[in-house]
Amino acid sequence: MVRLLSDLQGVFKDDIAIDLGTATTLVWVPGKGVILDEPSVVAVSNKNGVRKVLAVGETAKSMLGRTPDDIETIRPLRDGVIADFIAAEEMLRQFISRAKRRMRFRRPRVLICVPASSTPVERRAVYESTLSAGARKAFLIEEPVAAALGAGLAIHEPKGSMVIDIGGGTTDIAVLSLGGVLDAHSIRVAGYAMDESIIKYVRRQHNLLIGEPNAERIKIEVGAAIFKANGVRVDVHIKGRDMRRGLPTEIVLGPADIAEALVEPLEDIAYGIQRTLERMPPELASDICDRGICLTGGGAMLDKIDVELARRIGVRVHRPQDPRKSVIDGCCMVMADLEKYKDFLIRPK
Repeated sequence: MVRLLSDLQGVFKDDIAIDLGTATTLVWVPGKGVILDEPSVVAVSNKNGVRKVLAVGETAKSMLGRTPDDIETIRPLRDGVIADFIAAEEMLRQFISRAKRRMRFRRPRVLICVPASSTPVERRAVYESTLSAGARKAFLIEEPVAAALGAGLAIHEPKGSMVIDIGGGTTDIAVLSLGGVLDAHSIRVAGYAMDESIIKYVRRQHNLLIGEPNAERIKIEVGAAIFKANGVRVDVHIKGRDMRRGLPTEIVLGPADIAEALVEPLEDIAYGIQRTLERMPPELASDICDRGICLTGGGAMLDKIDVELARRIGVRVHRPQDPRKSVIDGCCMVMADLEKYKDFLIRPK
């Protein structure tokens, strides 16, 4: 009975948690879980100097590469922070509005995550955009903290934990202990860099020009950090424009091709992790060797990426069951008990 009452109270809470990512935005509400999982893309028309948002999310993403000159598809976030304030605000407004329609509540309190290495100015921009988008009250939390909580790491303890969150535009690398971030920085190598590497590989090896959506599909369907022959081969058919003839052409790629294409971005991510480990005090380094490194984010879903990174840096790497939702899971834990986790919240300056 107590649990039923708790669930009912959760349904009527006017709270929202948002994982505002460069590639994807997830929206969570109490009692319903993740109700929106949409690309962070906005379609904008610009006619006679008048800028108007036409579509947001999946609808806008479907327009990529297919729009006339007066319509532009943009990603309002770059490297984890807002690059286009007007588009980002409208995207947030629409996502919050959709959540409100489903839940029928008033102006909500909103928890939103920011990169650990973001500046005070960037955090203030996210905070004010959230309020302008319709939030009654806004809270900020650092992404690595939310990811660590969502992945089930014991970050309250006086022991070091390392979280690597591979998103769309950036890979956030953070070391946490006693509920705080001891060291954090971002490298601009993540999901989009992997897509770009696939585009370059296909162009170099097959003289075929493909777009970002096609490269992303290839990465998801047959992408792998390591390929070892095991008797099973999954091929993917790719259509693009032949650069020599200028005509549409189709080729077939397998996991071995994608593993070769992704060597460079994985090297960069491993190097960033190594640099962080080198800066650590011996005690923290020892803790991380014992506990291993936790890999979260959409990029962590690449097949065998944990094995490849562990091979390159010499430290065990592990992934939660659903690494893509670690950040939003951590956000919902905080939003469900703000008093308990109040020390993790950021006050924008």
